[in-house]
Amino acid sequence: MTYQARQQHVTGWVGWVWFAGIILILSGLFNAISGLYAIFHRDVYIQAAGSLLVFDLTGWGWIHLLLGLALIATGIAVSVGQTWARAVAVVLVMLNALTQLIWISVNPWWSLAVIAVDVLVLYALIVHGREAKEFSG
Repeated sequence: MTYQARQQHVTGWVGWVWFAGIILILSGLFNAISGLYAIFHRDVYIQAAGSLLVFDLTGWGWIHLLLGLALIATGIAVSVGQTWARAVAVVLVMLNALTQLIWISVNPWWSLAVIAVDVLVLYALIVHGREAKEFSG
């Protein structure tokens, strides 16, 4: 019986995959806090004339709370090398980048910074995501 040792090829990008997981968790916390705030403090947000609101503020808050919890769970799973989490994270990060395009006229520097980090996270997850699983066992 012959055993062939599997050679693990892990580069410094495994740290960037963990960074992606931490950024997902942080983004999830931001969304969850924003959602909870919208649920319990309805008077903070002011509706401007000419704006289109699909949901009332409570609905918006619940959506952000649930999205935040999904981001936190996905970030933890990415950090421990779960393959399914990489696919979910890629979709969530792409959605985050697209939403930043919506807000770019309101806060351009923040939106550009978030899009840049999202691109880096996408690269880490897509190209080097398998390394986190190999490194963690």
